[in-house]
Amino acid sequence: MKYLIVGLGNIGDEYVNTRHNVGFQILDAFAKASNISFQDNRLAFRAEYKLKGRTFILIKPTTYMNLSGRSVNYWLQKEKIPVEKLLVLVDDIAIPFGTMRLRPKGGDAGHNGLANINLTLGHQNYTRLRFGLGDNFPKGFQVQYVLGEWTDEEKKLLPQKFEIAAEIIKSFGLVGLENTMNQFNKK
Repeated sequence: MKYLIVGLGNIGDEYVNTRHNVGFQILDAFAKASNISFQDNRLAFRAEYKLKGRTFILIKPTTYMNLSGRSVNYWLQKEKIPVEKLLVLVDDIAIPFGTMRLRPKGGDAGHNGLANINLTLGHQNYTRLRFGLGDNFPKGFQVQYVLGEWTDEEKKLLPQKFEIAAEIIKSFGLVGLENTMNQFNKK
């Protein structure tokens, strides 16, 4: 059984430690903890993780955020993974910092990466793990906030949050979406 786990972010050194790249950061932490590494592949950096008969294909699209759908669609087709086994990791300013919400479907909430995936796939019916950034920015400064770097206080809390995100990814593959939502969305 295969699963496609997509961390949304932007390539380039200027984006590495930004809030908008939390999808990449979660997968980087997952890979480091699992002793696997990413290889530069077609439209994405790709890694593979195996657990209890499941294969998790981890990708970080190299198409930039606004064209994430190209990479997602390519890897779903290439690996012959049904959309029910797709999990997209994305940042969300409507959720308090560090809070995570697993959802079976939904709109893009103004997120360009999700909007492009929705457009490319032709629907919104795929699972996403929304990682809260909070909305601690003045009106009109949303872009600067999401493209800004984490504060020192946030950086201290990220490793623990990324461990929880890794547990959610594994649970999604091992016990399914509904059981994972029941376990983790309450926290």
